[in-house]
Amino acid sequence: MKQITIVSENRPGMAAEITAALAKENINIENLDAETLGATCVAILIVDRYDDALSVLHSLPHIRAVTEDAILIRLANKPGALAEIAMRFKNANINLRSLRFIHQDAEHGIVAISTERSQDALELVSDVLIS
Repeated sequence: MKQITIVSENRPGMAAEITAALAKENINIENLDAETLGATCVAILIVDRYDDALSVLHSLPHIRAVTEDAILIRLANKPGALAEIAMRFKNANINLRSLRFIHQDAEHGIVAISTERSQDALELVSDVLIS
């Protein structure tokens, strides 16, 4: 799964500008996670038409969009399940760029993980990888 990370000045209307531009091109936002860090806003998007969305976002002034591959894994929804995965990365000396729950129900959670070494990461989580 590919995700788009947007870095922008934290200002009123930024989310409206991004979502309107994507809607105008009929690009569906499947997940949006945004946080403010002082004067900066960081938003992570998952969309149905990745390349088109990236093109639209690059055309917007004052918005910097970067791409990142994410690995999707499925974990049991129980204490320690995520810790076990995080420990695999620690022991393999692979830094995590981001780790995010995409979906969760009573039994399982789907987690998106982005690392500095995607191929090695795929091997580490092959037993819980979503195809």
